[in-house]
Amino acid sequence: MSANRIHGRGAASNPQNRFEKTSYQVSEWDEPGDPSPHTVFLKDETRSIINYNDSPDVGFAASINPYRGCEHGCIYCFARPNHEYLGFSAGLDFETKILVKEDAPELLRRELSSRNWEPQVIAISGVTDAYQPVERRLQLTRRCLEVLVEFRNPIVIITKNELVTRDIDLLREFTRFDGALVFISVTSLDGELARELEPRAPQPARRLAAIQALSQAGIPTGALVAPVIPGLTDHEMPAIVSAAAQAGALAAGYVPLRLPYGVAPLFEEWLTLHRPLRKDKILSHVRSIRGGRLNDPNFGSRMQGSGPYAEQIADLFEISCRKAGLNSASPKLSVAAFHRPGPAQLPLF
Repeated sequence: MSANRIHGRGAASNPQNRFEKTSYQVSEWDEPGDPSPHTVFLKDETRSIINYNDSPDVGFAASINPYRGCEHGCIYCFARPNHEYLGFSAGLDFETKILVKEDAPELLRRELSSRNWEPQVIAISGVTDAYQPVERRLQLTRRCLEVLVEFRNPIVIITKNELVTRDIDLLREFTRFDGALVFISVTSLDGELARELEPRAPQPARRLAAIQALSQAGIPTGALVAPVIPGLTDHEMPAIVSAAAQAGALAAGYVPLRLPYGVAPLFEEWLTLHRPLRKDKILSHVRSIRGGRLNDPNFGSRMQGSGPYAEQIADLFEISCRKAGLNSASPKLSVAAFHRPGPAQLPLF
């Protein structure tokens, strides 16, 4: 059965979990005109919150993610295969079955209080977006920020949701000890394309407005052009960088598209539904920067690609940043102010 577009969702199907012998497909979701499947929120029973990685590519070793799965539904999201470790599909399950770490703030306080914690920058949204829609109601990310500012532990936030501006009051506290840097992800300035790629994420104009609001509040802010989709969005890089700079961004970064594991067939399905005439060309370009494959997992190349086409993208990014005046003096974060509050000390908030 061929898949059809589902209003408000990035994926159009639930591919089989590569770790499971059985799979399911709710056929009525594939019928044109039917409503989008509802989002279900499940309690995550994890007993730790700080995750660690040894990748030299990402710029941080520690991160926190209050949620697993993401309702933004970005079709290209590299985190989709993580849902398979939970027994779900990387497809619709990833964006409709969201695991919520209800105890995230308390777990974070416990781990920062431990003498085993070595003060370092913590990335927020290292995997799924900590400011996805449900955060407006649950405020788990905000409560984690309250803990982090109390300990004066520096943070980097990566998000594509303007909801981050809700926490400007807390982020200002971080700037008192060189403790905050926020990156807003902008994939395209084309509102219709963004709606198709990232159906439940804020529109590009609202993300640029978030950059402006954060910058005007004195919070170091950058733009992340990610992912750069060869043959689809790469030509927009100069315009995105320029718009971000005009909004007040101080820095910028980019990441070319990579399609690990279950993401590849989902993205191919998306191209069939949304860009059928350009599908072969786009996939050919992706392979050209990924060593003939759709994914390159190797350190050193996975975040930037390789080959002539990847070099063209890198050159275009460098020229765009130079013209826009970005990355000349990137903000620095410091752990010098870190401290563990005493048992009788009241929280700042």
